[in-house]
Amino acid sequence: MQTNQPADAAAHAHQHGTDGTDPDYFEASSWDERYAGADAVWSGNPNPQLVTEAGRLSPGTALDVGCGEGGDVIWLAQQGWQVTGADFSATGLARAAQHAEQAGVGDRTDWWQVDAREFAAGGRSYDLVASHFLHLPDGGMVEAVGRLADAVAPGGHLLVVGHSPAAHFTELTQSKRAAMFMATDLVPGLPEGFEVLVAEQRPRVVTRDGVTVEIDDSTLLARRTA
Repeated sequence: MQTNQPADAAAHAHQHGTDGTDPDYFEASSWDERYAGADAVWSGNPNPQLVTEAGRLSPGTALDVGCGEGGDVIWLAQQGWQVTGADFSATGLARAAQHAEQAGVGDRTDWWQVDAREFAAGGRSYDLVASHFLHLPDGGMVEAVGRLADAVAPGGHLLVVGHSPAAHFTELTQSKRAAMFMATDLVPGLPEGFEVLVAEQRPRVVTRDGVTVEIDDSTLLARRTA
């Protein structure tokens, strides 16, 4: 399993052993089933773009949307952040909470069950809102960026990272490829009052099934200025 793993409905079929006929790929029930297994689905290591960008920020409050088993939440908490992990899988959240307790950061974490397709800040705000490898159907991440941005406090940052529909994902179904994005695709989803700091493809080398490939992390970082 690779070091840095996607979380929530963003993850890819070849990483889970599912195929193009999986009808519940974007539904919580499918992920509850995956997280119910005895083995960890993800490595537990933080995603590298989170380490790069959050490592430059002063710790405050953070929200990780699509947190899966909590690897990024735990890393942020260990850096001094007070973190909320959000995911639509109740089973995944339960596992994440257990991992946070085992890591000794249970008191710096809390959990929120919410589907990113229905996410609403509801008056909550955070110094950092992050989402890694969350991919919604039919290009839904562009609209989701606007909803996630609503949860960013003035002066805070939004970090969204995902996969591009590049050639090495040709084994995936069209619906899964349509859920991926380039970093610049997300910029129109930002509301007024945000400054784009990063909107780029960041190459990263990973090994999957013994094969080394270079993939792009579609990386958007924006700061709320008003």
